[in-house]
Amino acid sequence: ITVITDSVCLLVLPRFEVTVKAPKQHSVGEELKIELCMNETGCASAVFNMSAFTNPEFQHIFKDNLDATITVTEEGMEISMVKTEEIQLIYEIGKTVFVDVPHNFERNTVIKGAVSLFFFSGRLIPNKKVYLLEGPLWSAKLLQNLTTDMNGLANFTINAPDHPHTQILLEASVYPDGRYDEYTPFFSTDDVNIHLLHPAPTIFRRLKEPIPCGTEITLNITYYIVGETTENYSTDIIYTVMSKGAIVHHGYEKVEVKESKKFIEGKVSFRLSVDVGLAPVVQVLVYCVLPSEKIITASKNFNVEKCFRNKVSLQFSPTEAVPGEENTLQLSADPGSLCGLSAVDQSVFIMEPGKRLNADQVFNLLPVSSVSHYPYSVVDRQECLHVRTRRYLWPDYVYTTIQRVGLKMVTNLAIRPPQCLMYKGMQYIRTDSYGMSHYDPLVGSSWLSDSTETIRKFFPETWIWQLVEVGDSGSAQVPVTVPDTITTWETDAFCLSSKGLGVAPPAKLRVFQPFFLELSLPYSIIRGEEFELKATVFSYLSKCIMVKVTPAPSSLYTLKASSDGEYSSCLCANGRKTFKWTLVPSVLGVLNVTVSAEAEQSQTVCDNEIVSVLERGRIDTVTRSLLVQAEGIEKTQSQSWLLCPQENSVSEEMELGLPEDVIKGSTRASVSVLGDILGRALKNIDGLLKMPYGCGEQNIALLAPNIYILQYLENTGQLIAAIRERATGFLKSGYQRQLNYKHDDGAYSTFGTGDGNTWLTAFVLKTFGKAQRYIFIDPQNIDSAKNWLLSNQGPDGCFIRQGRLFNNRMKGGVKDDVTMTAYITASLIELGHTVKDPIVSKGLLCLKSSIGNLTNTYTTALLAYTFSLAKEHDTREHLLKKLDSVAISGGGPLHWSQSASDDSDSLSVEISSYVLLAVLTTAEVTAADLGYANRIVTWLVRQQNPYGGFSSTQDTVVALQALALYSTKVFSSDGSSTVTVQSADKQTHHFDVNEDNKLLYQERPLQVVPGKYSILVKGSICVSVQMAFFYNIPTPAETSTLSIKATTEGRCSESLAKTLSVNFTVTYNGTLNSTNMVIVDIKILSGFTADSSAVSSSLKYMELVEQAETKDDHIIMYIKEVPRNIPMNYELHLKQVLPVKNLKPAVIKVYDYYQTSDQSETEYSSPCD
Repeated sequence: ITVITDSVCLLVLPRFEVTVKAPKQHSVGEELKIELCMNETGCASAVFNMSAFTNPEFQHIFKDNLDATITVTEEGMEISMVKTEEIQLIYEIGKTVFVDVPHNFERNTVIKGAVSLFFFSGRLIPNKKVYLLEGPLWSAKLLQNLTTDMNGLANFTINAPDHPHTQILLEASVYPDGRYDEYTPFFSTDDVNIHLLHPAPTIFRRLKEPIPCGTEITLNITYYIVGETTENYSTDIIYTVMSKGAIVHHGYEKVEVKESKKFIEGKVSFRLSVDVGLAPVVQVLVYCVLPSEKIITASKNFNVEKCFRNKVSLQFSPTEAVPGEENTLQLSADPGSLCGLSAVDQSVFIMEPGKRLNADQVFNLLPVSSVSHYPYSVVDRQECLHVRTRRYLWPDYVYTTIQRVGLKMVTNLAIRPPQCLMYKGMQYIRTDSYGMSHYDPLVGSSWLSDSTETIRKFFPETWIWQLVEVGDSGSAQVPVTVPDTITTWETDAFCLSSKGLGVAPPAKLRVFQPFFLELSLPYSIIRGEEFELKATVFSYLSKCIMVKVTPAPSSLYTLKASSDGEYSSCLCANGRKTFKWTLVPSVLGVLNVTVSAEAEQSQTVCDNEIVSVLERGRIDTVTRSLLVQAEGIEKTQSQSWLLCPQENSVSEEMELGLPEDVIKGSTRASVSVLGDILGRALKNIDGLLKMPYGCGEQNIALLAPNIYILQYLENTGQLIAAIRERATGFLKSGYQRQLNYKHDDGAYSTFGTGDGNTWLTAFVLKTFGKAQRYIFIDPQNIDSAKNWLLSNQGPDGCFIRQGRLFNNRMKGGVKDDVTMTAYITASLIELGHTVKDPIVSKGLLCLKSSIGNLTNTYTTALLAYTFSLAKEHDTREHLLKKLDSVAISGGGPLHWSQSASDDSDSLSVEISSYVLLAVLTTAEVTAADLGYANRIVTWLVRQQNPYGGFSSTQDTVVALQALALYSTKVFSSDGSSTVTVQSADKQTHHFDVNEDNKLLYQERPLQVVPGKYSILVKGSICVSVQMAFFYNIPTPAETSTLSIKATTEGRCSESLAKTLSVNFTVTYNGTLNSTNMVIVDIKILSGFTADSSAVSSSLKYMELVEQAETKDDHIIMYIKEVPRNIPMNYELHLKQVLPVKNLKPAVIKVYDYYQTSDQSETEYSSPCD
């Protein structure tokens, strides 16, 4: 299975497209012409003299490539786009070419031909000396000195050789020895092989390729029979047609020979219907057995149009539109097709070219397109042949021709000469050489084959992304509303039906209006920064107009007028005018910036004419958003409670405190209430962690909680259609993403490369197995993962660990294989495998052998859960008692940690969750069990983040699984409670929770921060209450075991866009040999951008970098690990797209993904300010 992925990230889309037309190859003997074209404003060209490349003095500095860099700057906006084209330099200034040379010769005859000489441009060269040579260049023999005539031709006649060679090699060169120096202008040498006339090649008539689908073609074959002495015989010309490694057509034509001739030429033909089944390549083999038992044969490949049985087409109606207009997308496909449609801003493809779904991509997925050889394992071995002197051996072209289409011939004819000869007791291995070279008879020259105002505020990058069903009519009309962007939208569409897959050619919709406004502003800025807001008005009207530009008033920001203060201007045909203000934000958050351009009435004379007044589209208004962020770094704190009223009420008190250095205005706080401890996770089911999820483990970890929540809601009768649809939607997309990380052998790895990872493969197996109840999972994906795990189970039943543990703090007093075996065995039992299944029973035997020497709390908890699933009561009780002896109790809540000194919140959550699962996984859960479990749940709930998750991925998955099981055991649909939250100054919030709104997320902002709050719950059911507050502090100078330092260098030219190189070093000085996977989160400076494709292609090849991606205004790097005390150095390039004044530093944060308390921050700034 191959998955085509799309990245979801913020791109600063280019405002215009630049197309550079330059040759891919260019001869230094000619002038170089480069043409530059724009979207609307035409083209410009430049011609460069290349004489410097013909000067020998500079030969030592010449290279094979020439980089042509073109910088285009938009007038008034100072926005530049740089395009670089690589041109391969050809130092060949001309060439010699053989013409009218025969393919074959007979002994004791003459060979006639000619040599043509011309410049690289095609101009013929008269009166130039040319040398005719025989043999390969390193040992060529001069045959004749020739001179070209006025037509650039030099004719020659030579005697055919009488030596026993089967071919002669002729060379034509302007140099006597055929050699020339590198990086020196030269004329290329041509060569030609002329073969001895012996069963001659069978030749196909040339066809125009690719051959269109749905046509019927005639294949014409010319054959030659040489040296047959039999009279009045017949033979069959047999043809076989193959596609994708299979025979699809075959036949023959009988040929009658009435008399004996030394040379017989004939033609045969057959008709072939070209359909989808022959794409992308059709291979034709022709052969004939002569009375002398000689075989003549030939094969040829023909390219076929890449077409589909499911014919899909797509078209907008009309194909041009104005912003906000209604349009129709007309789709045609095979009746009953399900089609996926997308429409993306053309500018995205300028930034990320090559990300289009097309026929090439589909056909490249075929396991076999054409066959060109045998696998080595099926090549027949030959014995050494005893030979006599002067025995003649003909080359094995028959064998190689048949081999080239992947066929084998069962015959008693000699189709393959021996590769080994025995003569007088000595073995001689046959090799291809000039005297006895491999002759390919199929390769040679014969084979060359209407309102007054428009308000625009909807500017998506992806407009359409949906599934459409095509009914029995085979067509569908999709109504759409055109977005507000002035651009061209490009579509992709593919459809599936019983006939198969179909891909539509791209359709385009041009969105345009003759008078419009564009705003230029950054994605985000930091408070205290300011920038020049630019509004550019374009007019493609045929007459002049008077334009007035007016920004909408706002209390969220101030606008300072530009120095000229001019906001009205004449605008004539194809004209543009940029108006400027300095924008200074007043508040934090997302601001809407609105500017209008109006074509107003005026008696002003512009360009010798009175300005016109528009009847339609007289005012164009554009609204764009701007994110204003606080300085420093954001901190998040939350406090959660599971409050169960006893004797009708329960209360808690909480003080929201802030550090002394909190950044003014950055604080916000809220209180939220739910009647279900899983409700918060349900609300944020697609965002339980505010962390990147660009690898296989993180993706599956986001997928799994959907299943546990669905199971809980289903088991308790709370699952409604809307929730099911939302959750299964996430499951489907997550399942498809996960296949990116699958190996051919069934294993999975973190980034889809390298060795398979045992832990991750088991995790995927477990999750896919449970997801089958809700979405379609290909059974092969489950079976292949299980089989791969089985192949890694040792004789003792333990599973051999492949790949890394996600969290290296899992390691401890037992070997890692025990922890791994416990996890895999538990996963298999959860999926329905019984203890009698050999893979499970062997795993349990491995685990039992290690119980006596357990010192690792994590492994002990996991074993307790595994033996609870296996229903081995005595072992379970023994392990639970051991765990109870090391439990950490604060007088009520209960939890566990890996060791007394361990500070890993993530691992403590995971261990405690496994204990909770073990306690609740029993045939009969007693009241004592539920009471014990409630103490664990109370502690777990307190660790939840504001989004319903925990610290990292693994603890979130296991904790939500455990909380779902607990919630199922204690669920009751009856009862109600009232929650009162009150501040010290008596500001009060009331929440009602009852059987109808248990899953409803209720939230209120808290105004008094810092401050004390009391929480009072009255009623009969438990409620989940959480207070969360967010604030910013200056970037800390202190570091943890992880540290990061950064420096910047810049090109600060005023004439060109500023570019920065950010160099940063990550260091780990902890007690372990290395970290877990480390994330580096780089905030991009305001007004700057990073090319997402360049980030991915450059950073990911740096040391230990597994992946790099852009997300909003951040760059995320995934580092496999950071070794202890070894600095890891990295470099990043940024480019300024919009100037920002008072530019603030940006933060780079590094943290251990699975131990997020190991983190550090630093700042970097631009040296250009």
